[in-house]
Amino acid sequence: MDYIKINQKLWNDKTDVHFKSKFYDVDAFLAGKNSLNPIELDLLGNIKGKSILHLQCHFGMDTISLSRLGAMAVGVDFSDNAIEKATALALKAKTNTEFILSNIYELKEKLNSEFDIVFTSYGTIGWLPDLDKWAGIVSRFLKPGGKFIMVEFHPVIWMFSYDFSKIEYDYFNTGAIVEEITGTYADRNAAIVNMSVSWNHNLSEVIGALIKNGLRIESFEEYNYSPYDCFENTIEVEKGKYQIRELENKIPMLYSIQAAK
Repeated sequence: MDYIKINQKLWNDKTDVHFKSKFYDVDAFLAGKNSLNPIELDLLGNIKGKSILHLQCHFGMDTISLSRLGAMAVGVDFSDNAIEKATALALKAKTNTEFILSNIYELKEKLNSEFDIVFTSYGTIGWLPDLDKWAGIVSRFLKPGGKFIMVEFHPVIWMFSYDFSKIEYDYFNTGAIVEEITGTYADRNAAIVNMSVSWNHNLSEVIGALIKNGLRIESFEEYNYSPYDCFENTIEVEKGKYQIRELENKIPMLYSIQAAK
């Protein structure tokens, strides 16, 4: 099973839908809206003049937002459709953001730099089978003393069925999860049907991989909300904060890690 080819098709199709969706609201972004959320902005701090590598950047809105904040930002994604749209979006936004088409595991063949910050966020590592290899990539592209900043959906979320009515999946990584996906989180009625190959990564797998590859964990936080209304059966408990209906304040929905090389 060629999971990369399957997931590239999935994300190329998703990108067409996402780019036109109200969820991403490209028009508001081009008018100046920053797409980054308070969690990652607080972790990043003042990034003016800093070099940032953004892993699995989708079609580049967050990467371009990093550039708008004064960083020298490079975004990487394996979807050629996403990188094409990201490059065009950076031109329209009049930033010097750079984008690289690459599977994360092959990035060393296409990039030979070190960065002040490596950044990844929201729904990225679940598409990767090998976190030890991933953490090695993070370490490879960080300068000594550089920071790794990550915000990700909590693995507890991925245990539930899509409607959050029951526990359906393992908390621990027990192998590839192969599914047929209809629509997408940005438009559940979108006329796309794709195969999907993903993996659930428990917290000790994530943190252990980073430590093993020479990173020192400086902060770890968990959050009981999502800044995106991207799940079924949600309720907005505060502006920009979504929880699962009837599970409000009962389960973690996000976590963040800040680590240093």
